[in-house]
Amino acid sequence: MVEELVAAGVSLASVGLVYVMAGARVVRQYERGVVLRLGRLRSEVRGPGFTMVVPFVDRLQKVNMQIVTMPVPAQEGITRDNVTVRVDAVVYFKVVNPSDAIIQVEDYRFAVSQMAQTSLRSIIGKSDLDDLLSNREMLNQGLELMIDSPAVGWGVQIDRVEIKDVSLPETMKRSMARQAEADRERRARVINADAELQASKKLAEAAEVMSEQPAALQLRLLQTVVAVAAEKNSTLVLPFPVELLRFLERAQQAAPQSGPQQPAQQPAQGPLRAVPEAQDPTQEAEQSVQEQLPPRAPRSDSDPEASKFGQD
Repeated sequence: MVEELVAAGVSLASVGLVYVMAGARVVRQYERGVVLRLGRLRSEVRGPGFTMVVPFVDRLQKVNMQIVTMPVPAQEGITRDNVTVRVDAVVYFKVVNPSDAIIQVEDYRFAVSQMAQTSLRSIIGKSDLDDLLSNREMLNQGLELMIDSPAVGWGVQIDRVEIKDVSLPETMKRSMARQAEADRERRARVINADAELQASKKLAEAAEVMSEQPAALQLRLLQTVVAVAAEKNSTLVLPFPVELLRFLERAQQAAPQSGPQQPAQQPAQGPLRAVPEAQDPTQEAEQSVQEQLPPRAPRSDSDPEASKFGQD
């Protein structure tokens, strides 16, 4: 009798141990447990630690409450200004209501991924290329709102959405490079023109000052000569200053006026030379005409015509 009671007690202890082992569950700190009893949701959400469920009656599903980093595959779309681009992004979200994440949606991770892809395509079609390249903060906020609106009913909260990369066609990259180069060249020309304007104003002021003191121009010329002469491999061509010519001209004009009067030159002493008398103008004209005429050929006496002409 005693042996039978001992055997029954051992059997009950074994069954109880198996029951406890079958119903024992451990929930981690970053997880929450949702219990479904015979397919019906229990309102109580199991916290972290050791918990018990009814074996073969309850089913415990663990939900991760950590922030999930989900990359969004690159989506190809056409922007509002008709440029084909490929954009990829990354979504940060977490579960705030474990019951809704299990009951309201079949797979909340897959649902968030698909919603992120469709929202990314939509935001590409509504934006310009310049917005995708420079105004990403506003686009990130728009993506976050578009994904977060349906995700609230799934017990999921979108923490942050970031556009990671924007891929452009090669032709568009070359066009943008030419545009940037042209813009930089335009700014360089504007800066150069502004510098020329300021330099011209300063040179005008310097010319006005030098016009009052002509010696300043000579000093400036000497400074320029000294600066150019420092280069050993250059040939220096020094222009003759006009002011020096004017100074010499004034000196020559002042010399006869200030110098002593010289006596008139006396005629040379010696035998008198006969001065040829002036010829008659008519004779000079005839002589010049004869010099211009060709020489006459000598006349032959054997020519009958010439002798006849001579007799006539």
